[in-house]
Amino acid sequence: MVLLHVALLSVPSRASVDFKSCLLNVTQDCCGPIGLNSLCYHVNASEATAISYENCLKYCGVGQEPFQWTAFSQQFSSWLLPWLALISQTPFGSNDKLYNLEAMLLTVGSPTLGAYSLALTALNGRWLANLFSAYRYPNVRNAIRVLSSLQQSPLRVNNDEALLASLIVLPENDGWWDELVVWLDYTYSWSISAATSIAWVAIAYVFTVVDSFTSDFSGTYQMIGQGVGSLWLWLIPIVIGWLQISPQCDSIRLRIAMKRANRIAYVVEDSTGDIVPATAVSGDRAIYLDFSNWDTLRVDEQSTAPIYNYARFLPWIQAVEKVSNAYSAASRNAQRHKPVQPLATWVEAKRGQPVHRENRMGGSSTEISQYCGVFPTEEDTPRRMWGGSQHAFLRMLVASGLALMLQWGTTGAAVVAAWFTPTRGLGCRSSSYLVYGILSTIVWFLLVVSSILSHYATIELMDGNKRRRISRGTVASTLAILLRRAGKFTALINAIWIVVSCTFQFTNFYDTCYCNSNVLGLRSHAYNVISLTKDDLSEMRFAWSGGVGLAGGLH
Repeated sequence: MVLLHVALLSVPSRASVDFKSCLLNVTQDCCGPIGLNSLCYHVNASEATAISYENCLKYCGVGQEPFQWTAFSQQFSSWLLPWLALISQTPFGSNDKLYNLEAMLLTVGSPTLGAYSLALTALNGRWLANLFSAYRYPNVRNAIRVLSSLQQSPLRVNNDEALLASLIVLPENDGWWDELVVWLDYTYSWSISAATSIAWVAIAYVFTVVDSFTSDFSGTYQMIGQGVGSLWLWLIPIVIGWLQISPQCDSIRLRIAMKRANRIAYVVEDSTGDIVPATAVSGDRAIYLDFSNWDTLRVDEQSTAPIYNYARFLPWIQAVEKVSNAYSAASRNAQRHKPVQPLATWVEAKRGQPVHRENRMGGSSTEISQYCGVFPTEEDTPRRMWGGSQHAFLRMLVASGLALMLQWGTTGAAVVAAWFTPTRGLGCRSSSYLVYGILSTIVWFLLVVSSILSHYATIELMDGNKRRRISRGTVASTLAILLRRAGKFTALINAIWIVVSCTFQFTNFYDTCYCNSNVLGLRSHAYNVISLTKDDLSEMRFAWSGGVGLAGGLH
């Protein structure tokens, strides 16, 4: 705070002005209808509470109100500082500090993207549970927990060599599922520090809002951070949402969990039909995390911070549907009392046991693959490029709607608070909030489109036998990378912009004739309201209460 004070005082500024003294000079030295009231009606100078932009420049000058450290520190610490502190409670996960910094800047630079990834994660968990709820086969519950926990990682599923079928059918692999569930059973969840941070921010916001409604505005009323507080309200539902979901996003623990589980995986050997450890056959695994290929196309997918779930959405769905299809076939065969080995007799399971162990043994690799609907000759490249059905895009649509509602509910509330603070209209403060919301939406759009193109390019480039597909994949890959970089750069600019803009509001940087007259929106009709009447205060507080209700009603 001391460094900020020194920096603000060291910045060269224009000659300072005192608008109230300026208005007093106008009323004392002039006569006739040179003054205005808060509705821009001409009145005698002695009754004026506002002056035109031209007269403001003429009698007051082009400078700003002088910087006041006491007022700045009080407003900054009340309206902005608690929100900046709450950013630390958003989940990161990467063990690279640079990637964590990038995730933080993305969250601040585009709350729309943060809310979109959060909504997608919640909707995916619900879809996954509903999808697997119809299956009656061992380890279904564990499969739901595992696949849901791996939303924050580059999940891959391999159908080759009966790997996936063995993982689902063989009773020896029950330990694989149990082991992975145990190692993924850690959570980014509620803690004393997280709860305290949220409570501190909420209480501080309530107190400052109440204080702003009871203040007599003896000082510069434009410094009141009503709009700033509403603008940052999006942080509370995002932080609480991630705490409720408790994403598994520690990249090191994810790697360790998968490595330990895959050490005890079993598979049916092709030549002998024996059940052997998968490590004795090859280095391939049925379910694994693809951190090995750090290409520029998939860099966001491989970062485990939850905000990048937007980039993992389509690849994760494809991986889940591979497991789902195999479980569906196995469950369907079990319901028909068909054991894995075609000539074997079905053995009834005990109560509470979906399938008896004997019904899952004795098959060859081909028989196990066919039992799960996975055939050795089947090409592993997914045919259903977009996640299988319209449900994937429906979830994207719902998540987009929720994210845009949160973004524009809070941004709209901030714009309303600034717009109806005299002088009414579009000015420097309201336009800065509007720019923030627009850029946040643009970042979300660019990165979501980039993720779709990245997925498309990955699928196209996997088919090395078709030259046309390679060409299309290369174009899509290049465009995806360009859009992603443009989106991240815009998010960086937007994050810096909103922090600086909100800070400027408390330094009187915007208290100039230009900004206070709302020249940006009123143009030639611009005027500067300097003194507030009782009616002005009543109308302003009514608009503020509407803004608070708009922002608070979305949480």
